[in-house]
Amino acid sequence: MDAGRGQGNNNARCGWCGRPVSLDSPYALGEERFCCEGCYLGRLAQQQGQEERDQAYLALAESLVAALDAREHETGMHSKRVACHTQVLARQVSDDEGWLRQVYWGALLHDIGKIAIPDAILLKAGPLSEAEWAVMRSHPQRGHDILAGVPFMREAAAIVLHHEERFDGSGYPAGLAGEAIPWGARLFALIDTLDAITSDRPYRRGMPFDTARDEIRRQAGRQFDPRAVELFLAEEATLREMVMQKCTAPQAPPW
Repeated sequence: MDAGRGQGNNNARCGWCGRPVSLDSPYALGEERFCCEGCYLGRLAQQQGQEERDQAYLALAESLVAALDAREHETGMHSKRVACHTQVLARQVSDDEGWLRQVYWGALLHDIGKIAIPDAILLKAGPLSEAEWAVMRSHPQRGHDILAGVPFMREAAAIVLHHEERFDGSGYPAGLAGEAIPWGARLFALIDTLDAITSDRPYRRGMPFDTARDEIRRQAGRQFDPRAVELFLAEEATLREMVMQKCTAPQAPPW
């Protein structure tokens, strides 16, 4: 049981120093109780510091995406859309705000490894050769290498590394299958396909949501985790509305 929570009587432990404290203590944050003003202010300062760090981390992630956008001449909305849409599924799986942040950052930065892809390949107008595709397919590993050394993005880095894996093991770079693929990467892969099908491309117009839904259903057990598909279908109304809006309104961090 967490410190500061009731234990079936009128006593609890201070959420800061651990000393006994009455549940009637006037110093409280949510379910946590504190024995004195000093302990209360200590926890409050800690929470405020965490919020400031989270904002700094988000600004860093968005700056990295902006750097990639500058190379690809993109608006950046794809990365922000898939990050926000992936949260719809992720929040059905867990209410752990730390994990949800990692999923958000991993989805936002999924293509960051393309920064290391040469312009002649990344910006090529025509079809890529097999050798060029081999270079392009290195972007998950390159992205992981960029983020792996950042302590607060280790789980996000794993999502970046494995976002091109497929549930049946036919993806890359590691050919992982099933639950060996990080859960966040399995959720993201489905959302990435949803956005790809419903968005305009230079060679075609975006297709209807129903077309994307039917393709996602067909790929259950092959490209996508069947459980992720179930989550998608349960949130179909929400995601349909988000796809229609294309998340064009400014988005606050989803935690």
